[in-house]
Amino acid sequence: MTRVADTIAQRLAEAGCRHAFGIPGGEVLAMMQALDAAGLKFTLCRHENAGGFMAEGAWHATDAPGVLLATIGPGVVNAVNVIANALQDRVPLIVLTGCVDALEAETYTHQVFDHQAVLRPLVKASFKAAPDTAGIIADKAIAIALDGQPGPVHIDIPIGAAEAEMTGPVPRRTRPAPVAPPPGPDFDRAVSLIRAAQRPLVIAGVDAVTEHAGDAVAVFCRHLSAPLITTYKAKGLIDERDPLSLGGHGLSPKSDVILKPLLAETDLIMLAGYDPIEMRPGWRDPWPEGTEVIEIAAVPNTHYMHQATLAFTAAVGPTLDLLRGATDAKTGWPDNRPAEIRQALADAFTAPSSWGPHQVFDTLRQNLPQDTVITADSGAHRILLSQMWPCYTPRSLLQSSALCTMGCAVPLAAGHAIAAPDTPICAFIGDAGLEMTLGELATLREERLPVLVVVLVDDSLALIELKQRNAQRPNLGVDFTGSDLPAVARALGGHGAWIDDTETLRAEAIAAFDRDTFTLLACRIGRRAYDGTF
Repeated sequence: MTRVADTIAQRLAEAGCRHAFGIPGGEVLAMMQALDAAGLKFTLCRHENAGGFMAEGAWHATDAPGVLLATIGPGVVNAVNVIANALQDRVPLIVLTGCVDALEAETYTHQVFDHQAVLRPLVKASFKAAPDTAGIIADKAIAIALDGQPGPVHIDIPIGAAEAEMTGPVPRRTRPAPVAPPPGPDFDRAVSLIRAAQRPLVIAGVDAVTEHAGDAVAVFCRHLSAPLITTYKAKGLIDERDPLSLGGHGLSPKSDVILKPLLAETDLIMLAGYDPIEMRPGWRDPWPEGTEVIEIAAVPNTHYMHQATLAFTAAVGPTLDLLRGATDAKTGWPDNRPAEIRQALADAFTAPSSWGPHQVFDTLRQNLPQDTVITADSGAHRILLSQMWPCYTPRSLLQSSALCTMGCAVPLAAGHAIAAPDTPICAFIGDAGLEMTLGELATLREERLPVLVVVLVDDSLALIELKQRNAQRPNLGVDFTGSDLPAVARALGGHGAWIDDTETLRAEAIAAFDRDTFTLLACRIGRRAYDGTF
């Protein structure tokens, strides 16, 4: 007998999923057993929100949809934040929740509410499994999660349905091949604009990463000698040591002052999978009116944060390849302005000699393995880190960039480490963010993961405190007395140390990956350490 739960699990396995995360409850025991039987290792986390971020980390490592399992009631609503994050950050997350059967729900109210009504505004689609439709639902869920801009899809699974024998079909949908725009007037005009451009510029975003368009973006930029600006999540589409790379941007006022004048000087902007949801209000219509803009995106522009001369709803890589093949190579901007901007950005974020967050990031970039994947929690440290840390490949700096939710860095690192255990990984987090997710240090211990957790300790919600001061508001609700974080790390089964200088940081970081548990380095940087840094 093939049960509904077995069918859903098998379809996830066929989609490449090998991991599931969450917290079990009585309503999902059959589903959890089915996942295990299908070859999906279940990892017990300490909170469903963290489980969703672990699932995202596994997706970045494997390119298979993330899987989150949550039980009825509180399990579902505990996951609301990470599901909203998946929608905004374009993460293909399959959310499996347990619920009581319909008849039971009519007369039994304990923990019972309409899961689908809660989650529908936060997902691309929500389904309720049944014996005659579970195969279709599983197929549709995976396709919807991956198609266009990826995102979360919810499947609510009644207890009785999970155990029931399948009666309906189990289709096998083939994912469509990436599509480039067909020949026509718009394509011809795009070619003409590229041929005429003397100062072309490319801006790329998260869609280019999820479509694996990095090589196409790099070749296109080199063909036109066009500098590349990326969002934070698209860092590394071109090795950021390349002279054409201007790095990742969007949150730093300091970088905006240097970079945005270049947008006024360009005569053609190419948007390659650029999603402005990652950007701040200063990037609403950031180029002068009348600038020629060609946009290539997976979905039509309905956000209106910018407009384009020409817009192609098409795959980024194949479209860039077609345009490149129809145009001649260029030798670069006549006045070499991009090189000046690149140098100015490097100078603006060069580490000073004194101890502080700059020194933390610079020391670790120099001493961690080159292939280290890092994660960044939300906060002031994330902005400075994203400006300073050079990425050599895509998906080597993971963060919550659209929703900007706290508490993501440690579980993102855990999920990636579980799915790709041979890749060194380091999580950067503020002390407040760490205290939101302390339980997941126990998950690192249980899984014997040598994750390096670097905590920027300033006893404050530094970014919010800075905003208070800039608005001339009183200091309120942002400062706190610090915890002994290394002692907490040791109590939870890891290695912990206070860090006050670069030599100690270097030595502890090098030793971290030889352990069979996590290492927590609490770097005391002092309050207001980020003033003027970004």
